[in-house]
Amino acid sequence: MSPEPSDAAQFYSGLVADLYEPLLGERANADDYVGFLDAAGGPTLELCCGSGLPMLDLLERGYDVHGLDASADMLDRCRAEAGRRGLSVTLFEQRMQDLRVPHRYRSMFLAGGSFTLLTHDDDARRALQAMAAHLEPGGRVLIPLEVPDAGLRLDAPIVRETPGPDGSRLRLHILALAVDPATRSYRTTLRYERVAADGSVESLERDWVRSWWTQQQFRTLLSETGFEGIHAVGADGHTAADDAGFFVFLAHRPA
Repeated sequence: MSPEPSDAAQFYSGLVADLYEPLLGERANADDYVGFLDAAGGPTLELCCGSGLPMLDLLERGYDVHGLDASADMLDRCRAEAGRRGLSVTLFEQRMQDLRVPHRYRSMFLAGGSFTLLTHDDDARRALQAMAAHLEPGGRVLIPLEVPDAGLRLDAPIVRETPGPDGSRLRLHILALAVDPATRSYRTTLRYERVAADGSVESLERDWVRSWWTQQQFRTLLSETGFEGIHAVGADGHTAADDAGFFVFLAHRPA
């Protein structure tokens, strides 16, 4: 049985956690965040840090970054990779809507659209409130978001494959996709497979559910949870068009 869609701790576990990074379509690049961190200052908290992309690269560059994620399996991979690189890393196993750590930060960010894993507006509001509570006065947030095309559909299954380090074949099957404008959600049915060198197959199928907000809806959420200086930036670095499918919200806690 698939886990509750909103439970990232269960979704990113077991085989999914093993295959997540090798089969990742687009990796978070540390270069995309250094401008924000240089302007906002540290210490910094990356929410939904997962296996450590791009947090560990930022640590190697000298940025003071902590990480938070709901998945114990993903955090285990992050610690192991930090150890391989000789990095000391501070990690917290928590859901972002339950954020409660003994630190205050000058900045917080999410890499990619991880905020959309919150499938209820109440959880989104709780997460933003917790973020504001853990920011120093004037502290800043960076939250990437995306809005899917209402006509998005999957005409045929998609398979992504890559070789594993032990001679296995790693595969991600995108089996189905459904967009529901009424609930502002979209559900993707995924099957993860690891085919060993001897031909044996380990397989796991799960539904990946995400939500979205229009720019105005998310602007309102930020304002209601105490943020100021709210600005949506498009992929080109300029103010996002009202109908942009991707945008990044920047905001700060009042000074």
